[in-house]
Amino acid sequence: MELKKPWIPGQARNDDTQAFVVLYWQRRHESRNGNRNRKEIASMKIAELKTPAFLVDLPKLKTNIRRMQERAVKQGVRLRPHVKTHKTAEIARLQVSDKASGITVSTLAEAHFFQKAGFDDITYAFPITPNKLDEAADLTRRLAHFHILIDQLATARAVETYGRDNHVCFSVLLKVDCGYHRAGVDPASPESIQLVDEIQSSRHMRFSGILTHAGHSYRCRNRKEVMAVARQERDVMVAFAARLKQSGIGCETVSVGSTPTAVHAPGWRGVTEIRPGNYAFFDKFQADIGSCRLGEAAATVLTTVAAHYPQHNQLLIDAGALALSKDPGAVHIDDRVVYGAVRGHPGLRLFSISQEHGLINSEAPIAFNDFPVGSLMQIIPNHSCLTAALFDRYHVVEENRVINEWRPMRGW
Repeated sequence: MELKKPWIPGQARNDDTQAFVVLYWQRRHESRNGNRNRKEIASMKIAELKTPAFLVDLPKLKTNIRRMQERAVKQGVRLRPHVKTHKTAEIARLQVSDKASGITVSTLAEAHFFQKAGFDDITYAFPITPNKLDEAADLTRRLAHFHILIDQLATARAVETYGRDNHVCFSVLLKVDCGYHRAGVDPASPESIQLVDEIQSSRHMRFSGILTHAGHSYRCRNRKEVMAVARQERDVMVAFAARLKQSGIGCETVSVGSTPTAVHAPGWRGVTEIRPGNYAFFDKFQADIGSCRLGEAAATVLTTVAAHYPQHNQLLIDAGALALSKDPGAVHIDDRVVYGAVRGHPGLRLFSISQEHGLINSEAPIAFNDFPVGSLMQIIPNHSCLTAALFDRYHVVEENRVINEWRPMRGW
């Protein structure tokens, strides 16, 4: 299409003019935001990127994904990865294969995004609230399988009423508290069985099973402690499923999930699926509690050394809280707070961050000549899920080359 002058307010608009206006503003937006086409991206080196930038090491990402797939197959459970860590269709497609048929999301916006990207089996892993039932109904109609969570009798009755009034039947998983005490029913309480009875007796809900999250595994200090939580997670869920069976209630799905327990669980007998998420990227926190080695982290933040302060034995970098988050890391293991690990330099400590500033020091005198102003560093974040959420694009890298650019979805 030949480009014409932009439309001026007040003029009549024909189809060509309208098409031009869309193209004009799209190109102007792309120019202002520094977007590059795929060919330009593939020819870039990491050193050419504007900082701070979020990097995804593709070989490490693929290795982390493959290992979890192999672990699930070996243990005989389905893998339903939690995609909230990255929120990209590209990584989800790497995670989902014949070894993992469905995904887990944490927001309805994620569910809509992945539905449009072609995923048709989604669990929304946050207890549904009545004001979100319109969206949940829409997703139920659009997807082959869409599962919502309930852990409240009042919510179950709201879902029943909505389903009756709008002619929709929801697939429901009961959220169970296996020891984290963040959400979920008490599996030892008779009221939990009664809630399942309420769901199962409804014509507008289908009881699909039980689901839990062993978030208390993040309080562990080592592999042995994580294994103990993994056993608890499994045993609580398997015992509750058995109680349901004794009450005449079938339990199609027994779903557990956290990256630490998925990595270290000695076995999942009685469990049908696992839902780890952070394992795709890993991070410093996971390394500190023993889920991975620091070198296996696939996500880093590229940053530039902005200044030297020898009098304070400090370096200034251009990655602050809006590039790394303020997650303090595994302070239950080491109460000396750092906001990430400087890749390749274990003696450096990112001890202070404000909105755009990061300060690095060291117990030993810093060799400032090794980190000249303008040089680049990579920071392994404490919490890769939160850090990833701060960026509108991921630079996919292999060795020192940028080979692609992925755009995560945003919103709730």
